[in-house]
Amino acid sequence: MGSFVRLAAVTAAAFVALSFLLFAIDQSEEGSATQVEAVEGSEGEVASETSVDRPAPEPKVERLREARHEDLREAIDDANDLLVAPFTGLIGSNNIWVERMVPATLALLLYGLGGMVLANFLPKPTRRSADWREAPG
Repeated sequence: MGSFVRLAAVTAAAFVALSFLLFAIDQSEEGSATQVEAVEGSEGEVASETSVDRPAPEPKVERLREARHEDLREAIDDANDLLVAPFTGLIGSNNIWVERMVPATLALLLYGLGGMVLANFLPKPTRRSADWREAPG
């Protein structure tokens, strides 16, 4: 049972961490595009995708995000949305980094660290070890 809990904890933490990493990559690309637009002096404005990047968005934004992301990325984001949903209402901020970082940190602590601690506290099967000189019994 402990092995299953350990595997589930690592999997959940991996989804949360990978989703946050992909969010950070998206934000850096968006910031880069904004800077290029500012340097070139274009009148056009780069559309911000911060509403798409929010954790556990409403259904309308979720459909928009599904249209912009590939299937694998959307599966990772959907798993992340499910895992961080209990923590998204805890913080109210206009900063997208805070809205992503606080729930992700809490999810990593609960699912990753908490899952590993739980797995270590679960009873382990007893292993009977015998000396090679003893006859199997």
